[in-house]
Amino acid sequence: MENMNNQYVIGVIVSNISGVLSRVSGMFTRRGFNIDCLTVGETESSGFSRITVVFHGDDDIKDRIVRQLEKLHDVKEVEVLDPRETVIRELLLIKVRNTPATRQDIMTAVEIFRSKIVDYSPTALVCELTGETSKIDAFIELMKPYGVMEMCRTGMVAIERGENCLKTEIN
Repeated sequence: MENMNNQYVIGVIVSNISGVLSRVSGMFTRRGFNIDCLTVGETESSGFSRITVVFHGDDDIKDRIVRQLEKLHDVKEVEVLDPRETVIRELLLIKVRNTPATRQDIMTAVEIFRSKIVDYSPTALVCELTGETSKIDAFIELMKPYGVMEMCRTGMVAIERGENCLKTEIN
């Protein structure tokens, strides 16, 4: 029996031109697919951007999404990334209340999680943390009792281990 709760991470290389992200995300909307996470940024070649899309579904949904993405004009490469062969990370910036009573506990947590304090004021600390989603989630939960004032997450970015690469050049 197929598992409807599989999480898939897809790497997509697209032309770095106006409107491409809208067309890619619109393809998901038109077909009723839900995106858990979508990140985009320029690649090592300025003519291309890399989109990382994370979603849940079964193998049929994954295959349909890949086929639909491949049909889009400005999509150059689509690859389902194997989580065992992929480095997946997120970035978190979180602003936490800073009080003399809690400061040392927060700084200890920052050290244990290999985070860092990137802004300090008498009333707030901004911490930066990168890692897998579970690490980010655990740090947020740990910070809640101290007073999370604000936070933002990048969503997942993913790159294959070793020599495997998504191509950014058209042959």
